[in-house]
Amino acid sequence: MSSPQIRREDRAMSQERILEMLARGYAGHIATVSEDGFPYCIPLLYLWLDGEVYLHTTAARGHLRANIERDPRVCIEIDEHEGVFDYGRFECDSGLAYRSICLFGRIRVVGDTGIKQRFCETLMAKYGKPDTTRPKGFFPRLDVITVYAVAVERMTGKETSMPPLSEQWPAKDRTKTPNVSAPTIRR
Repeated sequence: MSSPQIRREDRAMSQERILEMLARGYAGHIATVSEDGFPYCIPLLYLWLDGEVYLHTTAARGHLRANIERDPRVCIEIDEHEGVFDYGRFECDSGLAYRSICLFGRIRVVGDTGIKQRFCETLMAKYGKPDTTRPKGFFPRLDVITVYAVAVERMTGKETSMPPLSEQWPAKDRTKTPNVSAPTIRR
């Protein structure tokens, strides 16, 4: 697998930070390539479990399943945003505080009922309501879901932190085009 360099190395996340974000993230966007060559991307809840990404869909065959049966290579993107901040005098002098990771690997269907059961239990532990009075650990419809596992071959991550107010405009002016004045607004 090719391993392109991150263009902004100053924003690269450490492996430890990538794994932390991967464990706490909410939804991932999984991308596959359709038969006609166009990308196909959908959001799914996921789990980071035993060094792989697990996700699920209905057992009914659809676009995702057709794509991965033809080509198991996938990319999963997970992001968090903290907010937009101003760094200069002009409206376009804005930045985004964010964290984003991309995982590249190969996906497979998990057929083992024990693993599917563990997936569902762990999924409910992460996303379910902890105070529910419904029976726990009982999943009578395991046969109508498909659980997938992604063997991750490469992970990358980038982040930009929210600067303190003392580093944001107007306290500090980091306008990208310092020799240009803002236009006068006429009323």
